[in-house]
Parts: sequence; structure tokens; C-alpha cells
Amino acid sequence: MVAFVTVTFVPMYTLKKSLGQHFLKDENICRKIVSALQQHPFTQLLEVGPGGGALTKYLLELKEVDFKTVELDEEKVDYLLKTWPQLKGKIMHRSFLEMEKPFTGKFTIVGNFPYNISTQILFKTLEWKDEVECILGMFQKEVAQRVAAKEGSKVYGVISVLIQAFFKVEYLFDVNPACFQPPPKVQSGVIRLLPNPETPSMRSEKDFFLLVKTAFNQRRKTLRNAVRGLFDAAILEEELFNKRAEQLTVKQFAELTFKLR
Repeated sequence: MVAFVTVTFVPMYTLKKSLGQHFLKDENICRKIVSALQQHPFTQLLEVGPGGGALTKYLLELKEVDFKTVELDEEKVDYLLKTWPQLKGKIMHRSFLEMEKPFTGKFTIVGNFPYNISTQILFKTLEWKDEVECILGMFQKEVAQRVAAKEGSKVYGVISVLIQAFFKVEYLFDVNPACFQPPPKVQSGVIRLLPNPETPSMRSEKDFFLLVKTAFNQRRKTLRNAVRGLFDAAILEEELFNKRAEQLTVKQFAELTFKLR
């Protein structure tokens, strides 16, 4: 007589919706990300949100690289340290959005970024733009497309202009929901950001950010009506102000900062 034993699967960690956790499980996608990462050499690397370590295990194999990773979830930190003891001293238990610069000098950032804070992650990296030599990350496809969008596109907006002023954006490839555990309800996309060698001249970054955010705050209006409070009446009569924000190039926004009040 054969005895049947019921085996209950117990996961080694839990997934937290509050942290936007969808962990990559497709090894082929992991390898594609690491391969794309290595196309631009680096010696210092920060991984954001390692989660279950799908990417981390490959990143630890990179030779002659000072590697660090940042994870907010204490349970994942414990799991990662138990699974890869070599992470001791390399993993930081904190929020990426609140952390100090992780390295001195140039460094690269990689990650399957938590979708609920992915745009905030990009804005945080703008604070470090002089040191960041590459960002390669997984985003919700809609966000990735917005970051890469060019003027004239319906999804071209604040994040498109602010990121592209300082970085060149490449949309690399799509990632199917089935590649994650649990599968998200959206498609994903991987993009790469490299420093823009032709950052447009602007009066100041503060002026540039103010102008772009004000212009897109009322994107359906003409630029003249959307940014009326920022320019003198004579300047507002220029033909450029007949356009809407989504029609202006990054360079045109930068040039306009010199005409602000």
C-alpha cells in the first residue's frame, strides 16, 4: 500500500503589495539586463530593490566591481543575506529615496524598480546626475515610454523633458507579465539612460524645472496661457507661445528660461 504525503509549499519570503513588489523570475530576462548593463563599463554599481535576488546573483559575479544594493524590506534583507552571505557589508537596509550618495565618484544604477515609486526614483537620480554614468532599469511600460517620448507624442511630459535634458534615453525591450512573480497587470519595459553630452544651456536648473512643470500643468492650453505668470507680456506675444507644451523640444524649454521674469 502506497502512502501519499501532502506537501505544503512555504515561500521563503512574502510579497508585499504596499511596496509594489513584483519579483523577476525569468532567467533569460535577467541575463539580458546584465548583458545590456555591461555594454557601458563601470567600476561602482548600485542595485535598487533586489527583492528576491534574481538580478543580484548575476551582479555579484561581475569582476572588479564595487557592488552595493539597497533594500527597504527587512524580510528581503534577511533572506538575501542568508542566501548570499557575500552580500554582508554590501546591502543597505533603507529607502533609496532617502539615502545619501552610495559612492564617491562615478557609479551606475540598475534595478527592477518598484513600480509605485519608479518616477520618484528617476527624480532622485537627477540629484546625482553629475556622478551617475548609467541607469538601466525595469519600469512599467507606460512609464518607460513616457521617459523615452519625444516632442509631439501624447505621452511626452514633465518627466520626458527633465530626464532628457540630462540623459539620453534608450528603450531596450519589453518584458511580459509572466516573467514576474506575481505577474503584474501591466506590461514592463527596460530602458537605459546615459549622460547627455549636449545638455542644453539654461539660466538655471531651478528655472528650467519651474518652467517645464508649469507648462505641462495645463498641457491642453497654449503655452501662452499655461505659463502667463512667468513671462512679461511682450515676450508672450512671440510665436512660440502659440504652441502647447508637448510641441516644444527640450532645447526650446531650456532656451526659454533666459526669457523668464
